[in-house]
Amino acid sequence: MLIQSGMDWNITFSVLDPDPSAPCQSLCEFRVGKLTDYDTVMEFGKTCDLVTIEIENVNVEALKELRRQGKKVFPQPEIIELVQDKRTQKNFYKENDIPTADFLLVENRSEVISQKSFLPAVNKLGREGYDGRGVQLLRTEKDLEKAFEASGILEKLIDFETEISVIVARNENGDTESFPPVEMIFHPEANLVEYLFSPATIDALVAKEADRIAKKIISDLNMVGLLAVEMFVTKDQKVLVNEIAPRPHNSGHQTIEANITSQYQQHLRAILNLPLGDTSIIHQSAMVNLLGEEGYSGQAKYNGLEQVLNLKGVYVHLYGKKLTKPFRKMGHVTIVDDDVISLKKKTNFVKQTLRITA
Repeated sequence: MLIQSGMDWNITFSVLDPDPSAPCQSLCEFRVGKLTDYDTVMEFGKTCDLVTIEIENVNVEALKELRRQGKKVFPQPEIIELVQDKRTQKNFYKENDIPTADFLLVENRSEVISQKSFLPAVNKLGREGYDGRGVQLLRTEKDLEKAFEASGILEKLIDFETEISVIVARNENGDTESFPPVEMIFHPEANLVEYLFSPATIDALVAKEADRIAKKIISDLNMVGLLAVEMFVTKDQKVLVNEIAPRPHNSGHQTIEANITSQYQQHLRAILNLPLGDTSIIHQSAMVNLLGEEGYSGQAKYNGLEQVLNLKGVYVHLYGKKLTKPFRKMGHVTIVDDDVISLKKKTNFVKQTLRITA
């Protein structure tokens, strides 16, 4: 989607990906390689004028060396490094007076068990948790056996009213622009975003506070690029930061059709130090993630596609992944409608109708 956005500006892309059948291979100069391997990243980066990321699990030492050799790297390697470990993320919030849930740093399962009085809590792996992996809910002592035998955090379970996300961009000049908050609904089993609504149905003061926090984080980081800030809104209307992601994000896909500037064009504007775009909402919207159906693995089949395409204001994005497996992200659908009742009705229809099997 970033490449598709950049085509409008004659930007040429090179992509390094470990998957030989990555969907972008026909749209760019494509190289297969391990993102965490120093030499691979160095060799690839030397051919680029500017290096950016779409996932945080990359070799930051190589990115630092590329920058020393005169390459532009955005977001900056130190920010990627900070985000790679949830422990350093949480300490950053604490040190910079950014509201977040109470937490403890833990090294292993026995340390989690020794903190049973801290329950109910969430045990998160420090590193390499992604799309719901590396997270365990520990509500009672019976759940303690599910704790990770690895370093991470133990975070107070928040009794929240809703989860929201604010995507904010910053260029080298220090200009910042944010998108209005969106409301996220998570899949109960896969622990990843199932669908979202934009704008979020929250109080105006809550939205203002969420916007303030997102802008504070990207400014405190001195970051160049696009930053997604996921937050909880508590029952007493406080805003707490959950996690951040320094890249285009799942909670911004709907901006392609529903906002004046998409998150992908905004990311390009930020890293190229161009004027940031207008983030205003054109239409109320919803975004449904297309996940592989449970119980199916193999060649992907898209059931119900014609029925969904028959609806007005529906935009289907398939990611070109040939193989499906349970809960794998295979695409998304954006629905736009200025009537909220109609919007929710169409969203439910898409969720129930377009299913990916094998």
